[in-house]
Amino acid sequence: MWSSGERPNSSHTPPSVCRWPPGLTPGSMFSRAPLLLALIVLGPHVYRCGFVDIGKNTSFFRMCVEFAKFQFNQAQPDEYAYKLLWVGRSQREHLTWIYLMDLQMGRTICKKHDEDIDNCPLQEGPGEKQVGCTFIVDARPWFSQFTLLNSTCV
Repeated sequence: MWSSGERPNSSHTPPSVCRWPPGLTPGSMFSRAPLLLALIVLGPHVYRCGFVDIGKNTSFFRMCVEFAKFQFNQAQPDEYAYKLLWVGRSQREHLTWIYLMDLQMGRTICKKHDEDIDNCPLQEGPGEKQVGCTFIVDARPWFSQFTLLNSTCV
Protein backbone atom coordinates (compact mmCIF):
# COMPACT_ATOMS: atom_id res chain seq x y z
CA MET A 1 0.00 0.00 0.00
CA TRP A 2 0.95 3.66 -0.01
CA SER A 3 2.39 5.57 2.87
CA SER A 4 0.53 8.65 4.01
CA GLY A 5 0.30 11.32 1.42
CA GLU A 6 1.67 9.07 -1.34
CA ARG A 7 -0.52 8.39 -4.33
CA PRO A 8 -0.06 6.00 -7.22
CA ASN A 9 1.52 7.47 -10.29
CA SER A 10 -1.39 8.39 -12.46
CA SER A 11 0.83 8.34 -15.52
CA HIS A 12 1.53 4.62 -14.98
CA THR A 13 -0.92 2.52 -16.93
CA PRO A 14 -0.97 -1.27 -16.91
CA PRO A 15 -0.02 -2.95 -20.17
CA SER A 16 -3.02 -3.55 -22.32
CA VAL A 17 -1.57 -6.60 -24.08
CA CYS A 18 -0.54 -9.86 -22.39
CA ARG A 19 2.71 -11.19 -23.67
CA TRP A 20 4.13 -14.74 -23.63
CA PRO A 21 7.41 -15.23 -21.80
CA PRO A 22 10.46 -15.22 -24.11
CA GLY A 23 10.78 -18.49 -26.04
CA LEU A 24 7.32 -19.71 -25.03
CA THR A 25 4.51 -19.38 -27.52
CA PRO A 26 1.30 -21.31 -27.97
CA GLY A 27 2.88 -23.15 -30.91
CA SER A 28 5.95 -24.16 -28.95
CA MET A 29 3.82 -25.53 -26.08
CA PHE A 30 1.83 -27.78 -28.39
CA SER A 31 4.96 -29.02 -30.16
CA ARG A 32 6.22 -30.31 -26.78
CA ALA A 33 2.94 -32.00 -25.87
CA PRO A 34 3.79 -35.36 -27.52
CA LEU A 35 7.04 -35.52 -25.54
CA LEU A 36 5.21 -34.83 -22.29
CA LEU A 37 2.55 -37.39 -23.14
CA ALA A 38 5.23 -40.00 -23.92
CA LEU A 39 6.93 -39.38 -20.57
CA ILE A 40 3.64 -39.75 -18.72
CA VAL A 41 2.68 -42.97 -20.52
CA LEU A 42 6.08 -44.66 -20.77
CA GLY A 43 7.73 -43.31 -17.63
CA PRO A 44 6.50 -45.99 -15.23
CA HIS A 45 7.49 -48.74 -17.68
CA VAL A 46 10.96 -47.41 -18.37
CA TYR A 47 11.80 -46.83 -14.71
CA ARG A 48 10.10 -49.63 -12.88
CA CYS A 49 10.50 -50.12 -9.17
CA GLY A 50 9.88 -53.44 -7.52
CA PHE A 51 11.10 -56.89 -8.49
CA VAL A 52 12.34 -57.82 -11.96
CA ASP A 53 12.98 -61.29 -13.37
CA ILE A 54 16.56 -62.54 -13.35
CA GLY A 55 18.32 -65.71 -14.46
CA LYS A 56 18.16 -68.66 -12.07
CA ASN A 57 21.86 -69.38 -12.56
CA THR A 58 23.33 -66.03 -11.55
CA SER A 59 25.91 -66.56 -8.82
CA PHE A 60 24.39 -64.18 -6.24
CA PHE A 61 20.93 -65.67 -6.75
CA ARG A 62 22.29 -69.21 -6.28
CA MET A 63 23.97 -68.11 -3.03
CA CYS A 64 20.64 -66.72 -1.82
CA VAL A 65 18.88 -70.00 -2.68
CA GLU A 66 21.45 -71.95 -0.64
CA PHE A 67 21.05 -69.52 2.26
CA ALA A 68 17.22 -69.72 2.17
CA LYS A 69 17.32 -73.52 2.02
CA PHE A 70 19.71 -73.64 5.00
CA GLN A 71 17.52 -71.24 7.01
CA PHE A 72 14.43 -73.29 6.19
CA ASN A 73 16.07 -76.52 7.39
CA GLN A 74 17.31 -74.87 10.58
CA ALA A 75 13.86 -73.51 11.42
CA GLN A 76 12.07 -76.84 10.88
CA PRO A 77 11.34 -78.98 13.96
CA ASP A 78 11.62 -81.98 11.63
CA GLU A 79 14.84 -84.01 12.06
CA TYR A 80 15.01 -84.70 8.33
CA ALA A 81 16.50 -82.27 5.84
CA TYR A 82 14.72 -80.81 2.84
CA LYS A 83 16.45 -80.39 -0.49
CA LEU A 84 15.70 -78.16 -3.45
CA LEU A 85 13.55 -79.74 -6.14
CA TRP A 86 13.06 -76.74 -8.42
CA VAL A 87 13.11 -72.96 -8.56
CA GLY A 88 9.95 -71.21 -9.68
CA ARG A 89 10.22 -67.43 -9.59
CA SER A 90 13.65 -65.79 -9.53
CA GLN A 91 13.64 -62.01 -9.14
CA ARG A 92 15.73 -59.16 -7.80
CA GLU A 93 14.42 -55.86 -6.50
CA HIS A 94 15.34 -53.05 -8.87
CA LEU A 95 18.49 -51.16 -7.77
CA THR A 96 19.03 -53.38 -4.69
CA TRP A 97 20.49 -56.77 -3.77
CA ILE A 98 17.19 -58.10 -2.42
CA TYR A 99 16.14 -61.35 -4.04
CA LEU A 100 12.70 -62.97 -4.22
CA MET A 101 12.42 -66.68 -4.96
CA ASP A 102 9.82 -69.43 -5.07
CA LEU A 103 11.36 -72.78 -4.14
CA GLN A 104 9.86 -76.25 -4.15
CA MET A 105 11.58 -78.52 -1.64
CA GLY A 106 11.24 -82.18 -0.75
CA ARG A 107 11.90 -84.09 2.45
CA THR A 108 14.94 -86.39 2.25
CA ILE A 109 15.99 -89.51 4.18
CA CYS A 110 19.03 -87.58 5.49
CA LYS A 111 19.17 -85.76 8.80
CA LYS A 112 19.52 -81.97 8.88
CA HIS A 113 23.19 -81.99 9.80
CA ASP A 114 24.30 -84.68 7.33
CA GLU A 115 26.71 -83.80 4.56
CA ASP A 116 25.69 -83.45 0.91
CA ILE A 117 21.94 -83.17 1.42
CA ASP A 118 21.48 -82.32 -2.26
CA ASN A 119 22.34 -85.92 -3.17
CA CYS A 120 20.10 -87.55 -0.53
CA PRO A 121 17.15 -89.48 -1.89
CA LEU A 122 13.66 -88.18 -1.18
CA GLN A 123 11.48 -89.99 1.31
CA GLU A 124 8.73 -92.12 -0.17
CA GLY A 125 5.51 -93.43 1.24
CA PRO A 126 4.13 -92.03 4.52
CA GLY A 127 7.23 -89.85 5.13
CA GLU A 128 7.06 -88.24 1.70
CA LYS A 129 6.53 -84.51 1.91
CA GLN A 130 6.98 -81.51 -0.37
CA VAL A 131 6.73 -77.84 0.52
CA GLY A 132 6.54 -74.70 -1.60
CA CYS A 133 8.10 -71.55 -0.15
CA THR A 134 8.59 -67.93 -1.12
CA PHE A 135 11.69 -66.33 0.33
CA ILE A 136 12.95 -62.76 0.29
CA VAL A 137 16.69 -62.50 0.99
CA ASP A 138 18.80 -59.38 1.37
CA ALA A 139 22.27 -60.24 0.09
CA ARG A 140 25.62 -58.58 0.76
CA PRO A 141 27.75 -61.31 -0.84
CA TRP A 142 30.96 -59.26 -0.79
CA PHE A 143 30.67 -59.32 3.04
CA SER A 144 29.32 -62.92 3.09
CA GLN A 145 26.22 -61.47 4.74
CA PHE A 146 22.71 -62.69 3.97
CA THR A 147 19.50 -61.80 5.79
CA LEU A 148 16.19 -63.61 5.47
CA LEU A 149 13.62 -60.80 5.28
CA ASN A 150 10.54 -62.97 4.80
CA SER A 151 9.54 -66.58 4.22
CA THR A 152 6.14 -68.07 3.56
CA CYS A 153 5.67 -71.80 3.08
CA VAL A 154 2.66 -73.96 2.26
